[in-house]
Amino acid sequence: MSNAHLHQLIEQAQTLISLIATHPHYEQLLKTGYQPDLNIADAQTALTYLQWELERNREPSD
Repeated sequence: MSNAHLHQLIEQAQTLISLIATHPHYEQLLKTGYQPDLNIADAQTALTYLQWELERNREPSD
């Protein structure tokens, strides 16, 4: 699997997480007291860090 493909998967995952965060059923779970140890923002942050690492490794080293 190439980095380009992984980059595309990360973008797709970010899109899906955004859709989950705004889905009415998810919002209802939050309203009824759902409090996961890790939340949507944690998942988005993890994907952002992964994306940064891929970009950093793509750059030529000096």
